[in-house]
Order: sequence, then C-alpha cells, then structure tokens
Amino acid sequence: MKLVRLFIIFLLSIIFFAFVSPRVKAENEFSVDATVTYDVQDSGKTVVSHSLVLENNFSTLYATNYSLGLENIDAQNIKVADSGGKPIPFDVQNNGSSTKITVNFPDAVVGKNSQRRFSISYDNGSFAVRTGEIWEVSIPRLGEQTSFRSYQILLKIPSSFGLEAYISPQPKDSQITDKGYAYSFNRSDIIQTGISAGFGQFQIFSYSLSYHLENPLGKSAKVQIAIPPDTAFQKVYIQKLDPKPANVIIGPDGNWLAEYVLTPRQRVDVSVSGSVQIFASFRTFPKPTDRELSDNLRETEFWQVNDPQIKSLAAELKTPRAIYEYVASLLKYDFDRVKPNVQRMGALSALQNPSQAICMEFTDLFIAIARAAGIPAREINGYAYTENPELQPLSLVADVLHAWPEYYDKDKGVWIPIDPTWASTSGGINYFDKLDLRHFAFVIHGESSITPYPPGSYKLGSNPQKDVYVSFGKLPEERISNLHISFAPVRVLPFLNSIYSVRIENPGPQAMHDVYSTTYFDNKEVNRNYIEVIPPYSNYKIDVTVPFSVLGKGSPDIVEVKAGGSSISIETNKTQVITYSLLTISALLILVMTAVLIKLRKVTFGRLFATIASTSQKISGKFFKKTPENKTNP
Repeated sequence: MKLVRLFIIFLLSIIFFAFVSPRVKAENEFSVDATVTYDVQDSGKTVVSHSLVLENNFSTLYATNYSLGLENIDAQNIKVADSGGKPIPFDVQNNGSSTKITVNFPDAVVGKNSQRRFSISYDNGSFAVRTGEIWEVSIPRLGEQTSFRSYQILLKIPSSFGLEAYISPQPKDSQITDKGYAYSFNRSDIIQTGISAGFGQFQIFSYSLSYHLENPLGKSAKVQIAIPPDTAFQKVYIQKLDPKPANVIIGPDGNWLAEYVLTPRQRVDVSVSGSVQIFASFRTFPKPTDRELSDNLRETEFWQVNDPQIKSLAAELKTPRAIYEYVASLLKYDFDRVKPNVQRMGALSALQNPSQAICMEFTDLFIAIARAAGIPAREINGYAYTENPELQPLSLVADVLHAWPEYYDKDKGVWIPIDPTWASTSGGINYFDKLDLRHFAFVIHGESSITPYPPGSYKLGSNPQKDVYVSFGKLPEERISNLHISFAPVRVLPFLNSIYSVRIENPGPQAMHDVYSTTYFDNKEVNRNYIEVIPPYSNYKIDVTVPFSVLGKGSPDIVEVKAGGSSISIETNKTQVITYSLLTISALLILVMTAVLIKLRKVTFGRLFATIASTSQKISGKFFKKTPENKTNP
C-alpha cells in the first residue's frame, strides 16, 4: 500500500512538470542577466554577442525557450550556443523592421535558482558608419519595458578608427587596450538614448555657395554677403571667391562679410567654394569682448528676454543644461511647418504653442531663457548633415539649412554649440555635452536675431535655383596663406614727413590669426600693430610715417614692414633729403650774410640788385649765341 502511494505521488509530479512548467515564461518567474558586447571591426562590421544567464525563481517552473526582439536591426550570421559552445536550435521571424530570434532549449533546467547560460550572436553593418573622415557609432537604446535583473554593455572600438571625438552618454568605465578602446555602460545609461560616438580628429566638408546680388538704385551702392567664418569648432578654407570682393571684413559676432560695390542697376552672381574642418573639441580662438557678451544678453524681436513667463523659467532652470533639457522635452517638432516662407514664431509663441515648433523655435526658446538667466546665448544658421530627416530634421527651407543655439561657457572661454531640436527628434541623444561633427556654421546671430542672412538666402526671381551644395570632402592641397604686402605713397613732399600706405592682403585660402605687423627703420623696430584676424580675400591697411630731418640725420635709408612671414622694403631717397637740406642751409646762409651786409651798410639795395643783374647777365651770356639776325650794324 505504501508503495502504491509513493507511485501515485511520483506520477502526479511528472504530470505537473510535464504540463505546467514548460509553458510558464512570465517575467517575474525568471531572472535574466545580460552582457551585450558590440565588437566593432576595422571594416566597420560589428559582431554583437548577447551573453545571457536565465535563472529560475521557482522550483516548479523552468523555461523551454527564450526570445530576443530586435527593432530596425539587420542581424546577419545569427548563432546561438550554450556555455560550452555547443549550438542550440533557434527560429527567426522577420516582420517588417522587426526581427524575433526564438531559442528552443533542448533540455530542461529545473529547480529554484538553477541557471542556464547561453549566447546569441549576430553581425551588423550599420552600427558603425564612416562619414567623411569620421567613424560614427550608434548603438540603439534599450526600451524601458525590457526586464533584466542586470544589463551591461561593452563597446569595443579598433585603434584604426582614430582618437575618440565624442561619446554619449559618458561610459561607466573606459580602457585603452592593445587593440583599441573598450567602454562599459550600465542599463540606466542607455534606456533613453542609446550610445552615440565618433572617432577621428575632425570632419571635412566641401562646399559650393552661390549669391545673386542686384543694385536697384540709380547710383553705386555697397552690398555685403555673409560667407562661412572660422569659429572655435571650425576652420574654413576658401579656394574660390569670384568675383573678388573689395574687402572681407569682420562683422558683428565674428561673421565674415564680403563687400562689393555695385554700379547702378548692376546684377552680380558671386561664387564661393572651398572646404571646412569641423573639430571634435574647441581650439584656441579669440575670446569675445565684454561688450559682445553684453550684446548677447539683450532682448530682440524673437528673444523676449524680459517677458515674465520667460524670466520665471530662467529663475527656475538657471543652467544651460537644465534649459536645454527643458526645451528638448517641451517642444514637439511639427513637420507640417517645414515649407518656404514659414513664419518665425519666436520664443514666447513657441512656449505657448509647443507642438508647432521647428528648429527656429527650439533655438529661439533656448536663447531667450538663457539670456534671461544671465547666460550669453546666440543662434547659428548653417548646414547639418543628416541621413534621416525624421530623426535629424532640417527646418530652414532656403536650401535646407538648420538652426541651433550656442551658449558662452565662461570657464572655458568659448561658445559651446548644442542642438535641442535633434535631442528631441532623436529620442534623447545627447547633443549637449558633445555636438557631433555634422554641424557647419554659415552665420552667427547674436547682436541681431535676423542678420546677416545665411548663404542660400540671396536669390533673385520667382524660380530660385539651389545655391547651397555641401558634401564630404578632403583638405585642399594648398591650404597655407601667404600674405601679400604692398606700399603706396600718400605724401612725399620736400621738408615734410613722408607718409606711405601699407596694404596687407590675404589671398587665401585660410584666415590668418594673431598677426603682428612690424615696421623697421634701418633694421630697427619702430612700430608694431596687432591684427587679431585677417580673413581670406581681405586686406588690412596701415600708414607708415617717415620723418624728415636736417641732413637726413633722423631719416632712414630703408623702411621695412613684416607681417605673417612676409615682408617688403622701400628706399626713402635719403640722398634727396640731404640735398634738400644742403640747399636749404645754403639759402639761409646767403640770406643771413646779405642781411648783415645791408645792416652794416657795406651793401645797399641798389648795389645788391645791380650786382645780381650783372651776375645774371654774365651767366646768361655764356649760353646765348648771337645769330646774324641779332648783329647790329656799325
């Protein structure tokens, strides 16, 4: 009888495990630990390995399969294996952009706290992409609904990719290995944004811009166009600027403005082409003056700094990061507003209509709140490279430009670019701590929220053509600027100081920064001028005064001007100065002696004039020959 009871209990246990346990896979009934390794190869292919530990939370339940869902991931060469490397059977289901890998366990692992260790691996060719000179790595974010007891990510980058340009979010740990870089992240780091990283020192774009100018007046007029300037994060090379401008000047906020003088009713098409380096980190660059920073705190038409609602937000948020996060989370991108001649709303209207924003509104709202908080901020209009306009949209439809803000970091002494628009549309990728290498500034708006107008805005006629072309490029072979110096006399008169105009011209292709123009008299330095920047195709003028002195004692033989490795020398005709001096001295001596003789009554005015006349006649007689017509008859 006892044996019968034991047999029945044993039979019931088998039935229970056979019919109940295999079908139960609820999240709270199992614990999953995952370590996901993204091993990027030199070719850009990424080998992804999910090392998984599946632990039973109950003694009566065990798992018969495990599913891994992938969204928008092209998984190739899928493999599943146990901890010993033995293959495990699996099924793959593709449904549009979704891929589901179902692992079918061939045996049962039974018992509370019992663990099954296995791995799922696959290859992917889109996690790492080379864009120009930069390798960009994007690892998708982990959804909040995904349940893991622990989740770790290890990202491996080969040394061939170059130096780290940026990485977001900041890794929990990073190491330099014999093969490259290794970064580790926690689950909390990648729930919202995933991982975005770039490797390489800089990006290079080639650009070609067209401007269409017209002078409708009946008289000559000066016209200015904005060309891409240098900033702390970009270096511009201009290989062509045709026709050549009268000058290129530094305008407000550091803009480069090419000046043209157009005759009455004249039309001119201007072509600008070259390359630009976009740097991963800021470089040494001139700091703004106190006045410039003050100008970047003022209220304008679209930046309502003094509005009570804006001021209240500024008092609450206080820091650039908090303002950035607020703007990126509040405003929603409205693709329906991306069209020509869209009306700019401004900061206050964007705040009141948060679902109707495009990049201008994201930028305007950040600037207004930042300025109200006492943080200098300004707008950048330019080009931003995007592969997915829905995740990284471009809103300024004039030749598909983009707008983003900069704020001034007083500790670093530099303007920091950020992009709250793309932070919002990309699902939270961090565009605050490190902007990517895809943003190319065309113009800077700080003193004014409107001008200067960016390239792509200088159009004529009702059917304007495309005027902005930007693509990945290479540095130009000729990228060193050699200044050209010339002299032109302004005043060269006897007995007066001579004045020369010195013209220092930069023929391109790059700007010259921190230039000293030094003047030498006979190899002795007499004057030095500091020029903060000379843009390509610009010229800088200084006047050099050469003193006149008796017998040329204080006058130099040679005047030399040096600037930026170039120099020019001119001779001052010191011999002529000495001759003038001797003639002057002789004339003065004669006058003095004559005056003395007259005073002593040794000579009278009558005798003096007679002597002068007689002497003059004798001198003239030596050169005057009588002709037959001049002879007199006896």
